[in-house]
Amino acid sequence: MRSPNTAVRARGSATPPETPATDLGAASTFSIGALAEEFHITTRAIRFYEARGLLSPARAGNARTYSRRDRARLMLILRGKNLGFTLEDIGEYLALYDEDPNQQAQTKLLLEKVERHITDLQQKRVDLERALGELKDIQSRCQDFLRGAGERAAS
Repeated sequence: MRSPNTAVRARGSATPPETPATDLGAASTFSIGALAEEFHITTRAIRFYEARGLLSPARAGNARTYSRRDRARLMLILRGKNLGFTLEDIGEYLALYDEDPNQQAQTKLLLEKVERHITDLQQKRVDLERALGELKDIQSRCQDFLRGAGERAAS
C-alpha cells in the first residue's frame, strides 16, 4: 500500500494549516472534498487513512460525511506524519483518546514516543554531520587534485 505522503497535492504540503483559509472549523460536518482542500491533500489520502482505521466518517450510500471529530483526527494524523511518526504510532495514540477520558495514558504514550523520536533524530543529526564532514573532505581533495592536474598540464 502506498504512503499517503505520495498522495499530497503538488501545490501544497500535508502540514495542517494553523489557520484555515476558510472557516471550515465552524461547520459541524465536512465533505471529503472540503477536507482535502482545507489540508491540501488528495481525497485519496483521506480514503487511505479511513482504510487504515484512523478515520470513521458517517456514510449515506457512497457519500462520506466527516464530523468535527474526524477533522480533528485528520489534523492530528497529518501533524504526526509531518513529525515523522508512523501511522501505527498515530493510530495507537488516537485509540487511547477514546479509551482514556482523562488522557493520562495518551499523554504518557505521546511523551514516550516523542522522547524516542527526539533520540532518533539526534542520532541522525550526528550521522548527517559525520557524512557531511567526510563529503566535504572528499570534495576538497578532488578540488585540490584538479587544481594540481591543471597546473601540471599547463607546464
